[in-house]
Amino acid sequence: MRINLDTFEEVRSPMYIVEEAKLRRNLQLIASVATRADVEIILAFKAFALWKTFPIFKEYIRSTTASSLSEAKLAFEEFGSRAHTYSPAYTDDEIGEIANCSSHLTFNSLTQYERYAKLAKERNEDLSFGLRVNPEYSEVETDLYNPCAPGTRFGLSAERLPSQLPADIEGFHCHCHCESGANVFARTLMHIESKFSGWFPALKWINFGGGHLMTRKDYDVELLINTLRSFKERYPHLQVILEPGSAFAWQTGPLVAQVVDVVEDKDIQTAILNVSFTCHMPDCLEMPYQPAVRNARSLELEAAVNGSSKNIYRLGGNSCLSGDFMGSWQFDHALAIGENVIFEDMIHYTTVKTNMFNGISHPSLAIVRTSGELEILRTYGYKDYKARMD
Repeated sequence: MRINLDTFEEVRSPMYIVEEAKLRRNLQLIASVATRADVEIILAFKAFALWKTFPIFKEYIRSTTASSLSEAKLAFEEFGSRAHTYSPAYTDDEIGEIANCSSHLTFNSLTQYERYAKLAKERNEDLSFGLRVNPEYSEVETDLYNPCAPGTRFGLSAERLPSQLPADIEGFHCHCHCESGANVFARTLMHIESKFSGWFPALKWINFGGGHLMTRKDYDVELLINTLRSFKERYPHLQVILEPGSAFAWQTGPLVAQVVDVVEDKDIQTAILNVSFTCHMPDCLEMPYQPAVRNARSLELEAAVNGSSKNIYRLGGNSCLSGDFMGSWQFDHALAIGENVIFEDMIHYTTVKTNMFNGISHPSLAIVRTSGELEILRTYGYKDYKARMD
């Protein structure tokens, strides 16, 4: 079925829709940055794990990053390469299989390293070990997403590292960005070098983590490339790795929902949808942020408390959580039951963080091919909900 990409009028049930052309645009830019800067850029599953799209990804990148056994297995079994794996805490019952599915294994602490390094090498002698380090600097303003906040559970500060690293530690991993610009990375890099460059001669690689939103329109790609080139000139022996998640799937597709009712209380109109913010767009409530809705103007929440303004709605989810709503938005017409409401940019993170609270129907997953044809990748039903409790 061919799809109208402006209205998605052919879609009559909730659906996340990846647009292949936009995905390839992002992949082409990321591959270009990797080549020009002479670094490796890999996909972080924590932001995007739609494995039926991996054949497209493999045309542009070679590896992925995992944070759990399931993600490591997905890399090994579906992407076809071992993962760069980091977890805050490995466990006795999973470390062997994680090691087998990984090419790089980063430890969050020296106690984790001491506990599991030998076991991991017994399962995979080719593993390259790393330590996560904390530069104690981050410009992420929302504490929920700030990995360097005081008291963080992530990584080792410089003062906690031994002057001489264990002989088999070959890399450092440092993650301190969230949808950040190249200027933020350039400033952060100064702190990383000032704290940790004394150990660089003993290393083979350094992973600067994710949060490098290089596919955003206002991102300074040239600054990123120049910053990376300059770093490699100072430390030519280090392989540099970036592992963004959002950058790969940024602005690659919407969540298409439908209006199922319009209710009113105290002159506030709420359009009830067949999707849920808490179930299907959880970052909106966690961050929080108000997503863009196609052909609607975002307003402050209080704008809905104004009966004299036309076509202003809160948008409400279909769960029984009282706070499962956002708003307000102003449309150019009165919303009608059955019409589409299109939430922009709902592929990265959203698709991996959804849940089935209340047993609410989960949106389908689909991709629009470059030919304009819609391909349904997955639909969900009662069996999926029941299986979670089986």
